[in-house]
Amino acid sequence: MGILSIVLTALTALLHVGFLVLEMFLWTKPQGRAVFRMTPERAEATRVLAANQGLYNGFLAAGLVWSLVEPDPVLAFKLKVFFLVCVVVAAIYGAWSVKPHILLVQGGPAILALLFLLSAS
Repeated sequence: MGILSIVLTALTALLHVGFLVLEMFLWTKPQGRAVFRMTPERAEATRVLAANQGLYNGFLAAGLVWSLVEPDPVLAFKLKVFFLVCVVVAAIYGAWSVKPHILLVQGGPAILALLFLLSAS
């Protein structure tokens, strides 16, 4: 597996841990409200939904980390493909339903990781 695919998969996992923290713990705090440009009232009204979304991002991060530490190379490859595709699909939906910038921020590293992974196989 190419080193770039490993680095980009790790970056994608790290980003999703960051999304988890923002959505689960900082959503109603000044940092979270600034990132998502929300009023305190809107942040409080959407807090539970954001926490749920953060949890899903945590699952994606966990799957990507699993793919990086899995000792069986065949299973590791399948895990990387599966979880990277999940991230890309989520980014496409986010870009369509929320704002196009999500495709670049969330999907960019995952798309590159997937391309490098598939080209190295």
